[in-house]
Amino acid sequence: MTVLKQSLMGNKLLAALPSADFQAIAPHLEAVELPKGTVLAKADEAVEHVYFLTKGIGSVVAVTSEGRRVEAGLFGFEGYAPAHVVAGDRLSPHEVVIQVEGNAYRMTFDAFQRTMANSQNFRLLVNRSVAAFTVQISYTAASNALHSVEERLARWLLMCDDRIQGGEIRLTHEYIALMLAVRRPSVTTALHVLEGNRFIRSERGLITMRDRKAMEEFAGEAYGKPEEYYRNLMREAL
Repeated sequence: MTVLKQSLMGNKLLAALPSADFQAIAPHLEAVELPKGTVLAKADEAVEHVYFLTKGIGSVVAVTSEGRRVEAGLFGFEGYAPAHVVAGDRLSPHEVVIQVEGNAYRMTFDAFQRTMANSQNFRLLVNRSVAAFTVQISYTAASNALHSVEERLARWLLMCDDRIQGGEIRLTHEYIALMLAVRRPSVTTALHVLEGNRFIRSERGLITMRDRKAMEEFAGEAYGKPEEYYRNLMREAL
């Protein structure tokens, strides 16, 4: 059996646990690879595992009764998914899918619930992770209502860049359109605006960050508040 070293742990939630709490949870963690398109949870179906990403990006997708889909929030190595299991509910209200390939440690739903009951520190970090994710979702709703497609795209790409290494985001225009709930031509136009300002370089299926600081200034109020909230919340967690 591989012995997990917390000092090398890529997931921020697991890395923040006191050593004794991490050692207690480690035997329940299974390393898995997550290719793009991997479904971690299906809407209206039972959750089998809880995932702690160490690399990659996942999306929480709201699916309507007519099958229409839109991203409600995204996550990476900062927390865990699906977030709703903190309530002890096995049935998933959303689809949770990997949009940028990566890796994770996973534990069974039952092991997660037992750890929540037995470890106060784990429970605190999980609750704070959920609080931060809730703030992100609220700002996504605000941005969808208040900001232009270009500003929303800038925000979304900055959020993706926060969760990857190297500044290269491998996503198609079609997928971005789905995540932003806009038509594909709107994504193409918005990407041209960001590229014209030299914030990014956009190629087929690949977006490269060129000037992050300038794009943050362009995104303005659309980006930053949830990220600041997360940093402050986790800094004071334990």
